Amino acid sequence: MLHFLVFLFSLQLAVLPSPSSAAAARHLLAENNATGSCPLDFNLLRQVAKGSKRADLDVKTVCQYIRQSLRLVQSEYLRTSDHFFPPLAAAEACWESFQALVKEFVGEFDIRESCGFKTSWMAEGCMNITTREEFEGNVSRAALDDVVSACNQSLENSSPCASCTTSLSSLQASYLTGRSIGNVSDCTAYPSIYAAAFANYFGPTDKGTAKCLFSLDFTSNHSSNNQKKIVISVVVMGCVLILLVGFAGFLVFRRKKSKKKKKNRKAVRAETSSASGLDSISASTTLVKFTFEEIKKATQNFSRGNMIGRGGFGNVYKGVLADGSEVAMKRFKNCSVSGDTSFVHEVEVIASVRHVNLVALRGYSTATTHLEGHQRIIVCDLMKNGSLDDHLFGLRVKKLSWPIRQKIALGTARGLAYLHCGAQPTILHRDIKASNILLDEKFEPKVADFGLAKFTPEGMTHWSTRVAGTMGYVAPEYALYGQLSERSDVYSFGVVFLELLSGKKALMATNEGQPYHISDWAASLVRGRQALHVIEDDMPDLGPPEVMEKYVVVATLCSHPQIEYRPTMDQIVTILEDMDIAVPCVPDRPIPLIANKDDIERSVSSSGSGSLSTSAGYQPYTFENSHSASPKEGESLGSR
Repeated sequence: MLHFLVFLFSLQLAVLPSPSSAAAARHLLAENNATGSCPLDFNLLRQVAKGSKRADLDVKTVCQYIRQSLRLVQSEYLRTSDHFFPPLAAAEACWESFQALVKEFVGEFDIRESCGFKTSWMAEGCMNITTREEFEGNVSRAALDDVVSACNQSLENSSPCASCTTSLSSLQASYLTGRSIGNVSDCTAYPSIYAAAFANYFGPTDKGTAKCLFSLDFTSNHSSNNQKKIVISVVVMGCVLILLVGFAGFLVFRRKKSKKKKKNRKAVRAETSSASGLDSISASTTLVKFTFEEIKKATQNFSRGNMIGRGGFGNVYKGVLADGSEVAMKRFKNCSVSGDTSFVHEVEVIASVRHVNLVALRGYSTATTHLEGHQRIIVCDLMKNGSLDDHLFGLRVKKLSWPIRQKIALGTARGLAYLHCGAQPTILHRDIKASNILLDEKFEPKVADFGLAKFTPEGMTHWSTRVAGTMGYVAPEYALYGQLSERSDVYSFGVVFLELLSGKKALMATNEGQPYHISDWAASLVRGRQALHVIEDDMPDLGPPEVMEKYVVVATLCSHPQIEYRPTMDQIVTILEDMDIAVPCVPDRPIPLIANKDDIERSVSSSGSGSLSTSAGYQPYTFENSHSASPKEGESLGSR
């Protein structure tokens, strides 16, 4: 396309040029500062999106596309002006220009009102970084070199895209840890905006770059239709030739058919039909479809010595691939061929989600054998330090230090926040627990098994046959009413968070044998202004008391039984990163979590502060509310 050639020519194949960009662009920027007109070129979106496929989308998805489209435009603006976003005086004009463009593609859709964007967010970003020079000053040269090495290529295919986005996630997690302003040009967006502008010589408007770094697919209907016509023509011609040759041999092969061969053919069809279309999916990604024989060889035929974990719906084995790399292989129980298509599609989606705090998926295997029955296996990177469960409740003698626990808490929160806010479509984990938080050689946490809970075989869950999750970690509204949302994951994260801080399990028992829940226990200590008593005894290298207390209060708030009091995962990340942000008080609990269902429902129906089963009175947690919750002098966090 012509506009791609223009951009390629303008870039002159220069990767990471000096920050002194063209004087003409800066002159134009100065004029825009004075006049308040918008310096962003939204017309380039109109050019690259011309003829793109359109579909009826929900508001949340439309807002996500709008956000990503704006970041693409900002990337081109950064490339030409060295600035991440326009001046504040131009914010209103830029929203109006963007609104005019959106109207062409979506119709009457008010961007700011529908998506909750504030006008000032157009001109605000992360960690007070506004220019390219400031960005590069906050990031090491080695990290920038890694980004260039991974991203300086066509990103149209999944393998280079995965390498690029992995390097960007690592950069963001290591250097851009400050509080973001809004959700337009936030800390998670800066690396992609920068990489598309300077690290990738194709530029932000290249369709491969746009799809990989901004999740924008500008595939043309016209080109797609032409491709379909070509494919149909080739298929028709091929069919004619096959019919001519096949008819000649038809009579011969007909007499040789037998009942036994028919049965064999049906068996082959049953084994291969589940993989129809799956090989083509795998061919377009970095996923490897392993044969069952390769899996057996890597795990020494699933030997007990190679087993490194077991669960209700599958065991995990250590494996060594042919290239010598060590991996972890999860073998699912009670599988059937009928669910393979859905399984592999979900695995494909999971493999496309890349973040430094999420376990990377290498491949999978589906097969039917005579002895073992139908098999489903996923292959992931092996984490050298095992799981969080191993360190908290396993045989490891040495206790985790406070800095490591703080690192695990924040990294896990970042990974889950990415699943909820950064992945497309949004992924709910549904089975967050300590055994699903894996630790690499540097104790960097990696969230595992995200997106796979829905494949738990019927009857294999620990709570009930209709709820995917583990007893003690499942949110009350999900366990009682089947209501699943991002806040359900927040609850489970809060329980794991308390386990991490206290070294105690989610479900405990008194000396008299009465069960109680860790969140009820922690909440009682917080209410009694004894939040630090939650911290595990003899923990090495304790942190500042105010930091540890804040973490306890946040964990208690996350695990509150009523959803309206739980913050979102991205809010949790911001609260944990910035000690200047106050934590709101922890509201009283209507009833202990270890109670009869009838007692819980009676408590909910008589409570005036919200409901577990309906959205009546639901008021999401907001930062505005948190500012009024700062503790008074001498008062413990969350004690009111």
